Amino acid sequence: MNDIENEESAELKAEIISLIERQGPISFARYMELCLYHPQYGYYTSSRTRIGKQGDFFTSSSVHSIFGRLIARQVVQIWQIMGEGPFTLIEQGAGEGFLCLDLLDALADEAPELYAQVEYHIVELSPDHRSRQAERLADHVSSGRIHWCEFEELETFSGCFLSNELVDAFPVHLVEKQNSQLLEVMVNWVEGRFVEELGPLTDLRLAEYFDLSQYPLVDGNRAEVNLASLDWLERVSQKMERGAVLTIDYGYPAAELLAPWRRAGTLLCYHRHQSSDNPYQHVGCQDITAHVNFSLLEKVAGEQGFETLYFGEQYRFLMGLGFLEELIRLQALETDPKRAQALRMTLKNLILPDGGMGESFKVLLQAKGIGRPELLCARRISAIDLLPGMM
Repeated sequence: MNDIENEESAELKAEIISLIERQGPISFARYMELCLYHPQYGYYTSSRTRIGKQGDFFTSSSVHSIFGRLIARQVVQIWQIMGEGPFTLIEQGAGEGFLCLDLLDALADEAPELYAQVEYHIVELSPDHRSRQAERLADHVSSGRIHWCEFEELETFSGCFLSNELVDAFPVHLVEKQNSQLLEVMVNWVEGRFVEELGPLTDLRLAEYFDLSQYPLVDGNRAEVNLASLDWLERVSQKMERGAVLTIDYGYPAAELLAPWRRAGTLLCYHRHQSSDNPYQHVGCQDITAHVNFSLLEKVAGEQGFETLYFGEQYRFLMGLGFLEELIRLQALETDPKRAQALRMTLKNLILPDGGMGESFKVLLQAKGIGRPELLCARRISAIDLLPGMM
């Protein structure tokens, strides 16, 4: 095996083993939390390249600036609906700052009156990400538009809360149903390796999760339970006086996420653009994710006074905001046929519905205190019909 195949954080692995030896088996949620967010050695907190060709995965915002520019159009409409006053934009988990950069660039170009009034807060716990963001966003920082903070430092606000591929990386509990009983997957260290063991539920809410979803776990099946996502959305809704929450991530409604045929859940790991279902390798050096239960996000926000204004696949969302028109405009600016073709191929990654980003990623837009306006993103345009002309 080469160094990449063996890559892991020896320091983090030693800390997890020591914790297990002191306390006994830990929940998978605790294991995942340490792997991703350990203050020194976690995947998201340590210094490493995560996004792009030299990293472990691509995000929609890293593919092309068109993603952020189209989202900016929806933000402008929300601002207009809210009366065009001072406006707060909050993004949590901004990665390397691509979405923030492209969105603010678009506002500066196309909606300067909003740009002059916007305050963009980045909620970021990773020092490495903060450093990369500050470098990429230097021009907007100097204009006074951007501020960094912890979630607890946020004051109540009116505006829009954004997240792109955030919720899927929250630590999840793993639950199995055996002989009609719900059991939790615990992580132990036995004979030189991490092993899974089933034990009693460590949190009563794990059983309530399936009642809330209205889809019980089938005997013999395993599922991820993202309690952190429900806590997070409740906290976001408590901070927001008026405005919208825009959540972009891969996931399903509960009926599909907890379908009987989905026997092993959705947990996936990403390392050097290779996916696997083994979270016990590359400790601290691979991403660990699970698909989002969008039905519960809708339900939790609904209990806090939010209404769902849009839920659908990413390709429909981007098409409604003018993806095709923007593609045509960008192609017209490109005089080299080969570069124009490369542009088409790059942008198609954002909307391909057949198992690509366009279909696997969903967009949920929930709002409080702005009524039920017709949103730009909800324009009914068929990407399937348009794709052949883009080949």
